[in-house]
Amino acid sequence: MPVSKGRKKPARKAPPPPSKKTEAKLQGPSPVWYVAIMFGLMGIGALIIILNYIGLVPGGTDNNKLVIGLAGIAAGFAMTLNYR
Repeated sequence: MPVSKGRKKPARKAPPPPSKKTEAKLQGPSPVWYVAIMFGLMGIGALIIILNYIGLVPGGTDNNKLVIGLAGIAAGFAMTLNYR
């Protein structure tokens, strides 16, 4: 049986180096207050949910307090998108 010839693969070219600095390098790291608010919102939201579950929140347990706690956690996680 005849043997088929192998195909030649095209030479790979390296991607060009980035010509401009990325936006994150130009802006620098996130300020300390941003990080504190980000983790604070997540912590306070979790604390509200836990205290509501235990029944230590003034006014009794309420589903609206759970929504407020989840909104705090969601806002904290949304802030992580802009963290540098």
